[in-house]
Amino acid sequence: MAGLAAAFGSGAMTNSIADIEKAGCIFIIGSNTTACHPLISRRIYRAKERGAKLIVADPRGIQLSRFADVSVHHRLGTDVALLNGMMHIIVKEGWHDADFISQRTEGFDELSQVLDRYPPNRASSLTGVSVGQLKEMARHYATYGPAALLYAMGITQHTTGVDNVKSCCNLAMLCGNMGVAGGGVNPLRGQNNVQGACDMGGLPNVFPGYQPVTDPEVRAKFSAAWKKELPAVPGLTITDMVPAMLEGCLKALYVIGENPKLSDPDWNHLHHALKNLDLLVVQELFLSETAQVADVVFPAASVAEKDGTFTNTERRCLRIRKAIEPVGDALADWQIISRLSSAMGYPMEYGSAEEIFEEIRQMAPKSYGGMTYERLGIDGLQWPCPSTDHSGTPILHTQTFPRGKGKFHGVDYQAPAELPDEEYPYALTTGRMFAHYHTGTMTRISEKLDNEQPTGYVSIHPEDAARLDVAAGDPVRLSSRRGEMEAPARITRSVPIGTLFLPIHFGENPTNVLTSAETFDPLAKIPEFKVAAVRVEKLPVEKEL
Repeated sequence: MAGLAAAFGSGAMTNSIADIEKAGCIFIIGSNTTACHPLISRRIYRAKERGAKLIVADPRGIQLSRFADVSVHHRLGTDVALLNGMMHIIVKEGWHDADFISQRTEGFDELSQVLDRYPPNRASSLTGVSVGQLKEMARHYATYGPAALLYAMGITQHTTGVDNVKSCCNLAMLCGNMGVAGGGVNPLRGQNNVQGACDMGGLPNVFPGYQPVTDPEVRAKFSAAWKKELPAVPGLTITDMVPAMLEGCLKALYVIGENPKLSDPDWNHLHHALKNLDLLVVQELFLSETAQVADVVFPAASVAEKDGTFTNTERRCLRIRKAIEPVGDALADWQIISRLSSAMGYPMEYGSAEEIFEEIRQMAPKSYGGMTYERLGIDGLQWPCPSTDHSGTPILHTQTFPRGKGKFHGVDYQAPAELPDEEYPYALTTGRMFAHYHTGTMTRISEKLDNEQPTGYVSIHPEDAARLDVAAGDPVRLSSRRGEMEAPARITRSVPIGTLFLPIHFGENPTNVLTSAETFDPLAKIPEFKVAAVRVEKLPVEKEL
């Protein structure tokens, strides 16, 4: 969420994983935490055992719903309406933290004007959550502090993803839950180094340390260090890259540790875009769906075969240490990139991963300047760590925000870009399940994990299944405006009537055939994976001979 970097710490967890256990209340929205972040979910259970209140808001019935003090299943894409409804009640009841608001924030009047438009009856009508449940959610979050808010891609993968995140931040600041132990706004990253990749400039508009490419002084600093004049224009997001491929403006694509053939929206659209490239290079550990169609595949070393660092979801930079030599021709990622760069005329002559880390310290000093391999030790350090006598930062914003005062944003509810209609009467949402990891590149080659769930499926409510004459295990065809795919049915009350769920891990049941590449957040450019309109048809059951 690069657009929020200045105000809220680059979209990072404001608090620490262990800090969750100090919460008086934990509010989980848009995160199936037990399936996607099982170690973090243990902290939630421990906090609950110690008396913390638990609020769970998810369109589906997830495992944590069963343990929640308040569990609601709001309609897909109504997160802003839900959060505004909670905040309306909190302000009307006087449960907000007036001192924190006056001393640490600005824009409260703007927020108040928007919240006036979300009284309980309207919020209930928009979300499908009862007025009584809305009031209980508001009361628990506001009065059992400190309250920690946890979210994941159920919040961000919408056309209103940035608005959803802003609303989460509004709620936390409204109740003074920023900069305190057991509180904060805590996005749970989907992979081990998502945070580190963003920190290192893995976004099209910033250099390492979230330093803008449009800033002349920043650009001059990096140009001098890298001995190359760097462009002032931000690069493309993946959402922008696909149209550029189709238009012939983007002729080559270098994919590192990603599997867009299965993870990016609108499979048919992407398939044509990749075929239009002059060159597709994939750097990968296993032969993923994308690697299978590449012109060149660079074999990358695994975590056990290389030295270096990761920065995890709580901003903690950790060392990894080589346990074995790389198998076959595999090399560490930095070695592959260095060799390729040198072959293309720009010498990269790093001697080790530690040498690269020293450059990171120099070029992103506010976050990483105080870290060294020796100081990282076993437990690592949390940024910002600006000097070698600094112990790291477990909690952000304890005294001030990066911009000075935290800014409230008055955010109005906007419906998802594609809602069910007569032709496509079901709402589809997508996500992960416990046995597999993202596109299954690693987990599906594990026999034990694959045995847990060897194929994709579509979750259907029993009443919908009865109308469709579909029994458990029956094959069904799902169609959207982009394409169609088949999967066996799983009959469950974990999804609401009229809503379907598909896991994203299975190449033979590719979810991204159905999702849209044209509906995405206008600022962050994140596709709307969480809402699509689909049609369902029962297929003939093949009889065994």
